Amino acid sequence: MKKLLTKKSTRMNLLTYLLVTVAFIVMQTLASNDMLKSSTKGFLIPVCSYIVLAVSLNLLVGVCGELSLGHAGFMGIGTFAGIITAALLADVIPNGTVRLAAAMIVGGVIAGIMGFLIGIPVLRLRGDYLAIVTLAFGEILKNVISNLYVGMDSGGLHMTLSSGGLKLAEGGVMIVSGPRGATGVTKLSTFAAGFVLILFTLFVVQNLINSKEGRAIRAVRDNRIAAESVGINVTAFRMKAFVVSAVLAGMAGALFGLNYSSITASKFNFNTSINILVFVVLGGMGNILGSVISATVLYILPEAMRGLKDYRMIIYAVVLILVMLFTWSPKMTAFSARIKEKITGLFRKGEVSHE
Repeated sequence: MKKLLTKKSTRMNLLTYLLVTVAFIVMQTLASNDMLKSSTKGFLIPVCSYIVLAVSLNLLVGVCGELSLGHAGFMGIGTFAGIITAALLADVIPNGTVRLAAAMIVGGVIAGIMGFLIGIPVLRLRGDYLAIVTLAFGEILKNVISNLYVGMDSGGLHMTLSSGGLKLAEGGVMIVSGPRGATGVTKLSTFAAGFVLILFTLFVVQNLINSKEGRAIRAVRDNRIAAESVGINVTAFRMKAFVVSAVLAGMAGALFGLNYSSITASKFNFNTSINILVFVVLGGMGNILGSVISATVLYILPEAMRGLKDYRMIIYAVVLILVMLFTWSPKMTAFSARIKEKITGLFRKGEVSHE
């Protein structure tokens, strides 16, 4: 039984990698041949960021079973940490791709450290209490970033949370200007970097889910008391899922922020956290492939309907309602199960012929 479950999860993982790779090749080919509109090209990198955010939050909400409403806060930390890192390394590392990779790593690490610090008091709570506290921490992080001033001059890097801002020496450059956010950002993000980040996120999350730690995390989700009775450290495993989720959100934030010439902390508010949670719920709790598809479709849909002006959000809301109704319909669930079985059957036939 365990072997069959392992094979099934492996097939689904391969299917996810395959669909993501095919989508990247198709879109990259269209973009390189100037067959995409400029507005469509502008969607590519943000979509990659939101896919990573949805998958990382699914690890926490769907796999671990903890409702978090502060994911946008970790995204914001990664964004501004990545922007500051890229600005500091501009003279040291002229190569934009390497600088982007360094910015994403630093953004992920700092978001992970904040996730660990926040998780110490937060993860002792459960259910609605956890959701409310993570929401509060997300808003606190957003407001802290809104009052952050970072600049660089001949004396080095300067940082303050004072409302009066910074006084730099002549020739100094402001990197983050409080409520104005980061301005004059050098755009480093690329669609290829977004694709690599998605693959990295899928690799980390899927391997964690299928590991011993992943089984322990699911055990905590299914029955906390039973998990504790067999010696599982509930808080430790919840913390692992929380920190990994925060790290990936920080990396996605760095990719997202370095795609724009200016960005403010107001972007990473409660609404952004709710949007990411909607991607997870509509894609299916614990369903990684579903998160990839729902994040892609639901991010592009309202952007593609901008021509409808005031009606686009009404149509978007109606689509969400219809999707929820169809998703939770027993007939649609059975239909989607048959489709999945047919697709995974292709991999099964390949394994049988190989043996």
